[in-house]
Amino acid sequence: MRRLLKYLKGYVKESVLAPLFKCFEACLELFVPLVVTKIIDIGIPSGDKPYIYKMGFLLLALGIAGLISSVTAQYFAAKAAIGFGTGVRNDLFRHINSFTFTEIDSAGVSTLITRLTNDVNQVQTGVNMVLRLFLRSPFIVFGAMIMAFTIDVKTALIFVAAIPLLFAVVFGIMFLSVPIYKKVQSSLDKITGITRENLSGVRVIRAFNRQGKEIEDFNESTGELTRLQLFVGRISSLLNPVTYVILNLAVAAIIWIGGGKVYSGALTQGLVVALVNYMMQILVELIKLSNLVVTINKSLACANRISAVFDQKPSLVYPEKDSAEKDGDIAVRFNNVSFSYKNAKEPSVVNISFEIKKGQRVGIIGPTGSGKTTLINLIPRLYDCTEGSVELMGKDVKAYTRESLLKKVSVVAQNTVLFKGTLRDNLRRGREDATDEEMMKALELAQGLDIVKAKGQGLDFEIEQGGKNLSGGQRQRISIARSLVKKSDVYIFDDSMSALDFATDARLRKAINGSLDCSAVIIVSQRVSSVKNSDLIIVMDDGHAVGTGTHEQLINECEVYKEICLSQLSDGEGNANG
Repeated sequence: MRRLLKYLKGYVKESVLAPLFKCFEACLELFVPLVVTKIIDIGIPSGDKPYIYKMGFLLLALGIAGLISSVTAQYFAAKAAIGFGTGVRNDLFRHINSFTFTEIDSAGVSTLITRLTNDVNQVQTGVNMVLRLFLRSPFIVFGAMIMAFTIDVKTALIFVAAIPLLFAVVFGIMFLSVPIYKKVQSSLDKITGITRENLSGVRVIRAFNRQGKEIEDFNESTGELTRLQLFVGRISSLLNPVTYVILNLAVAAIIWIGGGKVYSGALTQGLVVALVNYMMQILVELIKLSNLVVTINKSLACANRISAVFDQKPSLVYPEKDSAEKDGDIAVRFNNVSFSYKNAKEPSVVNISFEIKKGQRVGIIGPTGSGKTTLINLIPRLYDCTEGSVELMGKDVKAYTRESLLKKVSVVAQNTVLFKGTLRDNLRRGREDATDEEMMKALELAQGLDIVKAKGQGLDFEIEQGGKNLSGGQRQRISIARSLVKKSDVYIFDDSMSALDFATDARLRKAINGSLDCSAVIIVSQRVSSVKNSDLIIVMDDGHAVGTGTHEQLINECEVYKEICLSQLSDGEGNANG
């Protein structure tokens, strides 16, 4: 939590004024029993209505002043808390965006979402509550006890006995419940993960008729959360009954001792009422304080989880500026490259070396899980190779700044993602200053002009979140157009044409080959027809490059490639004779 306090630096004035106004309100509240005492001891016995009215107006003035002070304190506390939450949320989001795939894989998307939303909200609430109550509640408790001693020392000893008992009950229950609240938070994380997975995979779940199993798993997780909440609720429910028993015993003792003193003339009835009021104030504030401590503990737990995300530094370090580029015809070079995912038992890519020249068309093919995507992810440095080196335009990819590297490489990922907004907005994510003419040209190359014509709104066509109002093939073509808008030295299409029919796929590849003469193009596919006309084909199998060459060479020399071709003959995708 300490490292997050820096986000309150811009709200020092609010952080000071909020508790001060709350303490001022507490002072006014402590004077209320004394005014009531005057009414009971002076106004009522004498029947002095003007005096009663005067004291009544004084009570009203104290109430109004307390209300104004409370609202002012709430304003400053809310301003500081919201500013604090905004700062944490912005920096946390920026920090998460600096993560590589390694950190995101390690933390988990659902966990990061929880940190960014629920955890930040909990900490923000904690800051608000601390600024409002952290000084006020102890001030009322000890202030009321001091006021009781000014009235009568012997009777005030009841406060000395009752307050430790109340503290013991309140903080004992808190001590038991706080660890369970942490388990509740972890259980909530689990439910968030299940919910996110369920909603993102709803099509698969329905396709395999797994709704019943998913509901069962969700009910099991929510059942666990319910059991924890009921258990901690039962413990917390003891708070009011036990504290009220102690309070009522203390009030009875005050009335018993105070009544005797009233009978003997040592105390007045009004002072006894004031003592009872002070005891009630103490109880109310102790309950508030216990709730505050629970909130603080929740906030501290959430703050520690947020700090853990901040402590997780990106594994990729970029230089501050680029080194001088080297001349040459080689666009991409792999030098004995191997790569292993974190905590993986075996490497996903093993000792691979090859070169791709500028303007060359390269196909990468292989069985599922052979390491094709892992291999091409090393080029834009989504991961760093564990052995060897990857060069881009004659220079190690580690020598580029992030901005320079991503300008030189354009990737169409395996899973296409479109964002809510217009078609123009989505295409400009490739390059912000792209003109309408450039975007239409990119759509033409990506065989996407028919989408524009069919929707009838041109580039202003509104795309729903995730492109849900488009088919799989339409989403892929728009994603390809988005990458083509970006002028790059290397284009990577990672199985991004899988949803296209063979005719559209062929037209798209022909258009790309005819327009990107100066750029290297890498097509990752499981279709032989998508890579067979490439200048160079790399065949992957179990993380190894088992074949490199043209279609004619590989069909005769590489068994893995030959098997892939034969398996697709029935679909017209291979040619065993080359």
